[in-house]
Amino acid sequence: MKKLILLFLLLNLAARAQQKITWPKHAKACIVLTYDDAIASQLDIAIPQLDSAGLKGTFFLTGEINSITIPRWHKASKEGHELANHTLFHPCLSGEDNPVASNHYTAHQIIHEMEIMNHLLYAVDGKSSYTYAYPCTETSVGGKDYVDSIRKYGTVRYARIGGDTNAIITDFKSLDPLKVPSYGLEQGTPGEKLIEFVKKVEQSGGMGIFMFHGIGGDYITTSAEAHRELLNYLKENKKDIWVTTFKEAMDYAEKNK
Repeated sequence: MKKLILLFLLLNLAARAQQKITWPKHAKACIVLTYDDAIASQLDIAIPQLDSAGLKGTFFLTGEINSITIPRWHKASKEGHELANHTLFHPCLSGEDNPVASNHYTAHQIIHEMEIMNHLLYAVDGKSSYTYAYPCTETSVGGKDYVDSIRKYGTVRYARIGGDTNAIITDFKSLDPLKVPSYGLEQGTPGEKLIEFVKKVEQSGGMGIFMFHGIGGDYITTSAEAHRELLNYLKENKKDIWVTTFKEAMDYAEKNK
């Protein structure tokens, strides 16, 4: 009898572990559109396209925002887009395109920089908390991982890392909310490949997060046409795909995992 009870409990636990999350309004999957670095083409092209399609995105901003762009970011927030934290100076180990090196940063320094960026974001949109994307998707500074420092100080609740087309989230029970994977796009990724990723997420019943940079310009560019193709597909399939901000998606996943 004891063996039967134990077997029943094990089977029940296994079934619960494999159970798919139930998305709002009976959607089959969740897609999150994120954009890094607060660059001009996002304001000029990405946001107008999102607004036209009735979709919302998450924009990870840096201290590069200024007196010209801040009113535009404020407007985007009022329209329902999420403004999020990408540090003040975007420190990275990699590449000549990142003038601030993270090699000599300490965990305390990067946390302090994140806190200041939170204050700057509050001055723009007045929100009480912010999500985060690691600059260059690097979770270390000065050779040391700082994920647990974020966890300790509670600087942000959710943080996005990198990934590829396999970055489809289905195991929400084991997901670290400070290491949420995303599909980091390469230069010139065509619309058909973007839609292909969405279809994979639909089939999985999980969540997929896009990491965009330039839209129709700037760098690591996705063409305006490819971006529009993706948005059109999402709009046409809105009954099956819940498209929302990073914070809203993670709030829902954490509550329902």
